[in-house]
Amino acid sequence: MRIKHSKYKNTGLIFELLVKQIAADTLSRQDSPAVKVLKKFYTGKSSLVREFRLYEYILKNKGVSQMKGETILSTITEVSLKIDRTAIKKQKYELIAEIKNSYDLDEFFSMKVRDYKPLAALYCLMEAQNTDLVDPQFIIDNKTTLLEHLTDAKQDEADVKGALVEEYSKYDKDLRLLTYKILLEKFNGAYDNLLPEQKTILREFINASESQVKLRTLINEELGKISTAVNELKEKVSDDIAKIKLDEVAKTITPISNKTKVVDNHIINLLQYYELVDELRNL
Repeated sequence: MRIKHSKYKNTGLIFELLVKQIAADTLSRQDSPAVKVLKKFYTGKSSLVREFRLYEYILKNKGVSQMKGETILSTITEVSLKIDRTAIKKQKYELIAEIKNSYDLDEFFSMKVRDYKPLAALYCLMEAQNTDLVDPQFIIDNKTTLLEHLTDAKQDEADVKGALVEEYSKYDKDLRLLTYKILLEKFNGAYDNLLPEQKTILREFINASESQVKLRTLINEELGKISTAVNELKEKVSDDIAKIKLDEVAKTITPISNKTKVVDNHIINLLQYYELVDELRNL
């Protein structure tokens, strides 16, 4: 899944547009309602202000080293996860309503902003961190854009991908990040082709990060279903060699013991079994 950028929800972009609107109103020798909007929504300690500070930090940092750029993005995405999503959604709605009271929204959002590209990339990156099962390539693309903005240097996508995998692999207790590592390393960006069952187990892998018992139980239940499906489906295969191979596959489908920790290879094997069953059903 790829997240679409929303100008109406990008607090960094809206701030820049309000500043431009104040300048335009001033040149027209008229009072600017945008000043009141800025004071009301961009001061204090609200969730909206906390998020805006992340955009502000990106824009204020230019020409930094590669290492500092990586650190900035890592810190920003981590902080964004701690922002109250319910509160900020309400505040953004109120912000747009306030702007609409004084300006035509189509005209307001049609103004050009110099740093539109990094602002849009940061919005997409932060939204991706708060959304299950986003296409890893989408994360790489937006991180590349932001690193190019921060470092003033062209980024090699392979290096960005490698750094992303390395960063995620350090978080052993965070299965959400480990899931992205799996998708990047094992599926090579082929997320769009995942079966519904594969998406479901990956979602459970993310959400069950604090419960190994629950995750192990779920995987063993799915392995049992797959084993039954393979045994039933192999009866429909007429080729003797194919049947022998399927018998061998069936023998490899064994439950995870209670003393074994669930790791990424268990998930990968399960995803591959799903693919096998799907191929058999389509013969």
